[in-house]
Amino acid sequence: MNITESEFKWMVELMTADLIRLLIEREDYEFARAFEVVYDSVTYRALIRPETGLYFQSPGYVFSYLQNEIKTGKME
Repeated sequence: MNITESEFKWMVELMTADLIRLLIEREDYEFARAFEVVYDSVTYRALIRPETGLYFQSPGYVFSYLQNEIKTGKME
């Protein structure tokens, strides 16, 4: 899939917002903690690399990686 850099950044921003929202809604995180967890995660570092394709997946799919990382310390 060919997308521009600005489209990629926009998709990453939307996914990041969704991940933060899901931590708040499903895991009862406070906003600041959810923000910190997402931006400090291996999942986020994978999300911002276009070659992983995570930016193009559903928020629920990417969230499952984040949940697993939180529980196990690994992104699997």
